[in-house]
Amino acid sequence: MKFEQHFASALENLHSEGRYRTFIDIARESGNFPHALWKNPNGEEKPVTVWCGNDYLGMGQHPVVLSAMHDAIDSVGAGSGGTRNISGTTFYHKALENELADLHGKEQALLFTSAYVANDATLSTMYKILPGLIFYSDEFNHASIIEGMRRNGGPKRVFRHNNIKDLRKLLESDDPAVPKIIAFESIYSMDGDFGRIKEICNLADEFNALTYLDEVHAVGMYGPRGGGVSEKNDLMARVDIINGTLAKAYGTMGGYIAANQKICDAIRSYAPGFIFTTSLPPSIAAGAQASVSFLKENQNLRKELQTKAAILKIRLKGLGLPVLDHQSHIVPVVVGNPVHTKKLSDKLLEDFSIYVQPINFPTVPRGTERLRFTPSPVHSTQDTCHLISALDELWSQCALNRAEMAS
Repeated sequence: MKFEQHFASALENLHSEGRYRTFIDIARESGNFPHALWKNPNGEEKPVTVWCGNDYLGMGQHPVVLSAMHDAIDSVGAGSGGTRNISGTTFYHKALENELADLHGKEQALLFTSAYVANDATLSTMYKILPGLIFYSDEFNHASIIEGMRRNGGPKRVFRHNNIKDLRKLLESDDPAVPKIIAFESIYSMDGDFGRIKEICNLADEFNALTYLDEVHAVGMYGPRGGGVSEKNDLMARVDIINGTLAKAYGTMGGYIAANQKICDAIRSYAPGFIFTTSLPPSIAAGAQASVSFLKENQNLRKELQTKAAILKIRLKGLGLPVLDHQSHIVPVVVGNPVHTKKLSDKLLEDFSIYVQPINFPTVPRGTERLRFTPSPVHSTQDTCHLISALDELWSQCALNRAEMAS
């Protein structure tokens, strides 16, 4: 069998569809976010402005975070030394878990190396603990949720996005005595729309189902203390398991779940994705704990983020661009063609020093390819004006008119 031919064919399919993903080598400049250095194909370093990062509040450069990380490295060194069960649980990990449990008003939190791993490990383990468990999943759920449910081997029901009637119909069709869990998100990151937390919690109460809420694109940015959309809407207590990340608004790395003590302890004891993984370095845990603590008490960055996002949407709409506006901080501009999207992304980078990655299938459905902008408090008015000017010029170039690009 000619294995290389199969790999080459698979890659050629991506190239022919305009979906081949190219990594852009950058080095962010601490103290100067969102600006970075880009190493172009010729090996030259050029300054760029990053418009697609998930460090939504710029906490990756905040002195509180950097100081905590430096102190931890000086105190205990680099790595954790093992898994959580074998020498990898430090004071820093426990302090962070306590901070996260408090953030969400839960008895306990459990730290993972990423929110992807947290979703995958938790959901794939639930069926071991609850035999016969049925999953109900929003069709737009993140790949980590889908993968976690797929690997558990149990039955799954997919309901139409944010469609409460469809979810009700699925719940009604199953045995009331069978354990159930509804998995959904608070903010769907590609469109920037909000999950229907209250309505889903109402159904969960009615049908005796657990709720699993992914808040990764909301923690740190919504709610009085940054607990997410569920905190903003006073619904945290009604959600059984909350998943969050430390790699976006909190500017570091890692993921977690927050729930009652028994749920967290069971996942800790049964999930291979937790048991057999080396724990996060103490310095990262220390930086994350400092970031969570800081954002509990400081609203200014959250307010500024929403202001910057609203301004960018208004200005893009003023150009007639097809912006998806669901009143969140995420700003998607739909192009609708993978080749055109890649061309726009390339031109923005090469001609205007603006870095925004194209978003294509399977991340979004075919025909909805887009540029996804993530404004932040560290983007200046000048940065925004430069972006608007570049998009205004490019939208009518690249051998396309605006009507064709929006179709």
